[in-house]
Amino acid sequence: MKPLEREFPKKMYDELGAYIESLETTKGALIEILHKAQEIFGYLPRDVQLFVARKLGIPGAEVYGVVSFYSYFTTKPSGKHIISVCMGTACFVRGADKILEKFKERLGIESNETTEDSLFTLKDVRCIGACGLAPVIMVDGKVYGRVKEEDVDAIINEYRGKEAKEVDKVLK
Repeated sequence: MKPLEREFPKKMYDELGAYIESLETTKGALIEILHKAQEIFGYLPRDVQLFVARKLGIPGAEVYGVVSFYSYFTTKPSGKHIISVCMGTACFVRGADKILEKFKERLGIESNETTEDSLFTLKDVRCIGACGLAPVIMVDGKVYGRVKEEDVDAIINEYRGKEAKEVDKVLK
């Protein structure tokens, strides 16, 4: 195992293995299996990809080819909160590029990176499908429409505030 890769508990591999075995057939199910693997592990590091390849009896390169082709899959751990800034045409012409830059500045990261505290991952996406609300961002599936640069701090603080409340609950 590479020193930078995280070691996962055996029960996570067992859960994925049981899922694969529960399928009626694994033929043509690689993408479905990778979705499940990413749901379980949070991302698809090399060891998880090789586990899937061995379970399916296919080359690791085939699994990696699918993982690296589809932007949904990630080989790096994501932050607790995923901020997706729509860069589709409607959003872009209404200033999404400036909003993305503001998030980068405030979080101190580039697109497709995670903050040092693992709280946020910032992504630029092609289209969220809410063009009438452009510019749009999505945080953990919650859509924010007609976002302005001055809204960025409030959105970030909303999720930082949730984290602080969760910590307070644990400490009480």
